[in-house]
Amino acid sequence: MNDPQKQMTKVRVLTLLALLLMIGAYFSPIWWVSLTAPNYPKDAFPDGIRIHFQFNGVFNGCNSQPVSGGRHDEIIQYDLGDDLAMRNDPSLAKKGDQVVGLDCVHEMNTINHYVGMYPIATGAPVEVPMSKFIIGMFSVMLLAFMAKQKRGQIMILSGGFAAVSAWMVTDLYVLGNLATFAEHYYKEASTFFNQPEVLARWVANLKTATMAAVAGLMVSMLIIVLGVWKLRPFVLLLGLVPALLPVFFVLDYAGWLWFFGHNLHPWGAFTVKPFMPTVFGEGKVAQFSTYSYPYYGYALLVASALLLALAVLIRRKLQHEDRYFQ
Repeated sequence: MNDPQKQMTKVRVLTLLALLLMIGAYFSPIWWVSLTAPNYPKDAFPDGIRIHFQFNGVFNGCNSQPVSGGRHDEIIQYDLGDDLAMRNDPSLAKKGDQVVGLDCVHEMNTINHYVGMYPIATGAPVEVPMSKFIIGMFSVMLLAFMAKQKRGQIMILSGGFAAVSAWMVTDLYVLGNLATFAEHYYKEASTFFNQPEVLARWVANLKTATMAAVAGLMVSMLIIVLGVWKLRPFVLLLGLVPALLPVFFVLDYAGWLWFFGHNLHPWGAFTVKPFMPTVFGEGKVAQFSTYSYPYYGYALLVASALLLALAVLIRRKLQHEDRYFQ
């Protein structure tokens, strides 16, 4: 067989590159969605009403250009009349002769409101605040995967998971970031859904579900440490589970799209039957064309997964052929 030390070096290099790509993906847009319609002219909305999904939330994806002249930065100038500008995009706010840049998250919420769909911010309320801790846990797993023998793996996992747990509790509860997120969640939802008693129940459920997720993550980390300690093949899961992150994202994304399309509120100005929004490709809802595609952050995730798959295969072979990995 090949030199086991060289093979282990390959495992470490592949895993380190995958780890860096995974961290890069966390700070990148993973998926984009756009709506186009005749009342949103191409010159004012070159990308349609576009939003970007990331692990830590949903962000404005509009990249508007001036209709005629002007410049594109924080303030976008238009040669359109004020009434026409406001009619094309009600979210635009007039400031003298200028109009503030497009907020396509707000515009998308406005459009969805007409068919009774809940605000985008109500989706994935547990995943968003927990995503950085999940990435942190996966990072510790990959660092341990790069260790050659069990003792080093256990030390890295124990110390790393303790740090992630302390970070999670401090961030969410000691610093009060869960309460801050819950307030933001309430504010965003109430913009289009003014039922305080229902929203209060949603916020309470959010806090309870997040607490359960925190406990679940801690239990998962304990199981991983025990698994690596007791079962020799378990170490392969340290690389395999993070490699499945692209699959986890799509499943969660599709699940929430199903929720939004099958839980329409009767407030809608237009009545539509429950439907499954487009996960990948082009669709049609009323007069709107919808587009939903992965973005460069997802490419980073896929590249990370491929590198990890190769690293796991090499490590698996080493475990079968070299006594130092037993």
